[in-house]
Amino acid sequence: MTSPTATKNVRDRLIDAAEVCLRARGIRSTTVSEVAEVAGVSRGWLYRHFPDRQSLVLAAAEQRFTEVLEFVRTECLSDADPQRALVGFLRRIGEAMFHDQGLSVALESVMGSTEPRGETRELYHTVAATLVERARAAGTIRPDSTVADLVLIVHGLVGVIRHDDGGDWRRYLDLALDGLRVR
Repeated sequence: MTSPTATKNVRDRLIDAAEVCLRARGIRSTTVSEVAEVAGVSRGWLYRHFPDRQSLVLAAAEQRFTEVLEFVRTECLSDADPQRALVGFLRRIGEAMFHDQGLSVALESVMGSTEPRGETRELYHTVAATLVERARAAGTIRPDSTVADLVLIVHGLVGVIRHDDGGDWRRYLDLALDGLRVR
């Protein structure tokens, strides 16, 4: 019988391996055998933790969403400058999507979207609402700015990042953020 620590380590290795494979080869070319090999385990171990490729992609995406949220909690919410915090939030999302394009495509093929679901989605919206409210209260963004505006910006980021091998997503984000600023 395997200890919980060993099981957790195998699961984490499988998720990390899935991210590496999806990033390098995309969902169409990534096989469960390849993920197991990169993780250094048998396919049986992979299937013990993830019954199918979809559940593995969802776990990898959840890990990415959690990592971004942790950054936002530790860096953005503690930043005294509300505008810098809001920009940091969106830049971190852009960085994650740019560097993990294969995972984004895989997630969209599995879920039909690159957005988090359920509780994770609610956490993102709560954090975004806090950042928007702080920036509105400081007068650094338009008083009619909402979380829905940030969602639109993120959807635009997805499109720009997928265009021309990443496009100039940073410029797009600067332009979009300029549209939120108070005139």
